[in-house]
Amino acid sequence: MIHDWVLYIAAFSTAFAISNVMTPVAKKLSLKLGAIDMPKKRGMHHKPMPRMGGIAIVVGFMATVILLYNFVDYSDVKKLIGFFIGALIIVVLGMVDDVKNLPAKFKFIVQIIAALIPVIFGIRIHVVFWPMTYALLKLSIPITVIWIVGLTNAVNLIDGLDGLAAGVSSIAAICIMVLCILTGDETAVVLTASLAGSCLGFLPRNFNPAEIFMGDTGATFLGYTLAVTSILGVFKGYAMIALMVSVLAIGFPIFDTLFAITRRAAKHQPIMQADRGHLHHKLIDRGFSQRQAVMILYGISAVCGLVAIFIALKDAKTLVVVLFAVIVLSLLVFYVNHRIKSKDEQQ
Repeated sequence: MIHDWVLYIAAFSTAFAISNVMTPVAKKLSLKLGAIDMPKKRGMHHKPMPRMGGIAIVVGFMATVILLYNFVDYSDVKKLIGFFIGALIIVVLGMVDDVKNLPAKFKFIVQIIAALIPVIFGIRIHVVFWPMTYALLKLSIPITVIWIVGLTNAVNLIDGLDGLAAGVSSIAAICIMVLCILTGDETAVVLTASLAGSCLGFLPRNFNPAEIFMGDTGATFLGYTLAVTSILGVFKGYAMIALMVSVLAIGFPIFDTLFAITRRAAKHQPIMQADRGHLHHKLIDRGFSQRQAVMILYGISAVCGLVAIFIALKDAKTLVVVLFAVIVLSLLVFYVNHRIKSKDEQQ
């Protein structure tokens, strides 16, 4: 397949610009609707913050996909419509929750409904794994719903530090975009490029010290979109290793959520109950600043993504490149953290 690199760059750039311009608008809307995040015991901020900034990410993403509609050879418009309907339900749910703090059980039920919509429109995970192929194919619907609902909440759970969810999601989107390029799915490439651009367009005002939070509006939308785009572009291309590649590409949010579920179950706590046991909390408790903790987690996400790409390529030469990139990335993270720590100490 011949890739239209100009189209991919246009998708990323357009989404970045729209999201960046819309962020101040989202801030004003948050204040007007009363979507304010007040300081909490387990929180990292000490003053009221507008928390519906995710609107900027949503508008940046959806506007870009619509604007480029005539330039993209969408492989299945029906599936795209199903994704959009489900995403809009997630966005409306997030907006209401950012204003009124909805009960967890109600949100979970609505998320399941939103996950079922793309399934109805044909977006499903078909994992082929001998000798359980037949059984897994029969379970494609529940597996798909679990994947979508799980990722929707996973990204929301890591949204605890300034810039963390936006940065990690952009890294995951870029990794999935590369994997989609390898599978040759132009639709998924444009979607992930638009998502990465939207996240990075929002990040300048969300990075520490943040002016605005993305809230459930943005975090759940990001998780939902990452889940669906990975099904569209990655799962259909790598059959037996699809699950491993997708899990690694999205990496940190999935692992952190699994650890959180295990931790709460071991303590006989409700799985949906918030706590300070997440990795970003642990880093803060260890004495790292918000910026340092976020940079470390960016590095972890990038390494997971690189490993996923290497597995997909199955190329020995790539392993050398990946290892070199990991070493360079580790040194870069260490250097940035050192500079940030020095700057914090001077202040």
